[in-house]
Amino acid sequence: MIYPVFDAATIEQAATPRLVLDTVREALIAHSQGRTAVPPPLHLQFPDADGDCHVKAGWVTGAADFTVKIATGFYRNPAAGLPSNHGLICVISARTGQIRAILDDQGLLTAWRTAAAGALITHAMARQSATTLSVFGTGEQARLQVQWLARLRQISTVLVHGRSQDKAQALCEAFNTRGHHARAASAEEAACADMVITTTPATAPVLHAAHVRDGAHVTGIGTDMPHKNELPPALFARAALIATDDHGQCLDHGDFGHAVRAGSVTATSDTPAGLLLDTPVERPNGAITVADLTGVGAVDAALASAVLRELAR
Repeated sequence: MIYPVFDAATIEQAATPRLVLDTVREALIAHSQGRTAVPPPLHLQFPDADGDCHVKAGWVTGAADFTVKIATGFYRNPAAGLPSNHGLICVISARTGQIRAILDDQGLLTAWRTAAAGALITHAMARQSATTLSVFGTGEQARLQVQWLARLRQISTVLVHGRSQDKAQALCEAFNTRGHHARAASAEEAACADMVITTTPATAPVLHAAHVRDGAHVTGIGTDMPHKNELPPALFARAALIATDDHGQCLDHGDFGHAVRAGSVTATSDTPAGLLLDTPVERPNGAITVADLTGVGAVDAALASAVLRELAR
């Protein structure tokens, strides 16, 4: 059987920001309502190359297609002039099991669905009056989180904290050329923003819970394997509301799981992120809220199918 293979440039043209945001939102809501099938991800680690690979599958109940996705992150690649992330998505018929298409997106849709999910959840959980945003990390996802959140709300100031001062400054310059008011910041200063998003492959918390201000919202997106950890358990203990994109995944290999095992919160302390997108809850202005996002295979499936529909027009 011959099936089409679409390259990243073609996929990028079809995946408009509105399509991505709407599809990710609807898929997270479907997942929170139990209308998806998502097996546990497969994880591979390559310590000698500072790399990892995820294989995720997913299906939205009743959809014509399901997907199997390969996503890699090799964090020394930039030093060799290569992107950190790569991957592809196989779209398969849920009626016949035949491969319908290969989306050779080089990790593009994974990056965009991650950014869209972070932006949607941060926007939904942060105070309406929150305007200062900090990002921990200086890579592609740090850049995308700011860009995608700016599609949903006004951001007055962007603070960037990274291990490399040069990379943090370079990212700030890129933000400033796009009209954001950005500057590099210490970890303590960055943790004091109205909205905090962590985007690193860290194996130990990148901020202190005590530095997060009352009324702030924190979204962690980098902890997607058991050995990774961005947010300290004590932060979850301070939170009035905790959201997870997938309860089981976040318990197994998310920051929420680290907090549960540390005894800071119970295993039933979280709320599905999709439910908050479907029905926003009131939050006291002084409350701290936290979201732990590990990436859901059903979201990949929904987005890949939506893009394939656009490509077939």
